[in-house]
Amino acid sequence: MADRGSRPVVAGAVARTPSPAGRAPETRPERRTVIDADGRAKAYRPMPGPERTAAVIAGLAAYTAGDFFEAHELMEPAWMGTDDPAERDLVSGLIKVAAADVHAVRGNPRGVARNLEGARDRLRRVPDGDPVPHLRVDVAGLRDAIDRRLADLADDRPTNPIPISWSSR
Repeated sequence: MADRGSRPVVAGAVARTPSPAGRAPETRPERRTVIDADGRAKAYRPMPGPERTAAVIAGLAAYTAGDFFEAHELMEPAWMGTDDPAERDLVSGLIKVAAADVHAVRGNPRGVARNLEGARDRLRRVPDGDPVPHLRVDVAGLRDAIDRRLADLADDRPTNPIPISWSSR
């Protein structure tokens, strides 16, 4: 177990819970975390690759259908289910794009901008290639669309959800 300030970072440790005398201590999996690119500990709940891919595809389908909140909810387990930094950044960026549109529906342009800025920051860290198994997302095109939408927001122009170009392989 490593120590980051006063908060321990645990990767798969087992905690022992004291039990009454005469009984073996109970064991339970310790909460797992990974350190993100900003140095913050984030939840890690391992999920097999095919399930992560299916979750992201379901989230992208919900986003395309205009159900932005559902898109966010569907993709979140995939984000928490991998410890690969590139995959986490891509999925987190997609979640932020969906969250931006949740704020747009609620009439909160500041929330739109903040989530799009967060999405852009995460997507900038995604290397070329396809970090989510069997899924291709046009990350460069998405980053460009985010920049255009942020410029429109800064100029108080109306904006629409960003179409996300993706395909499963």
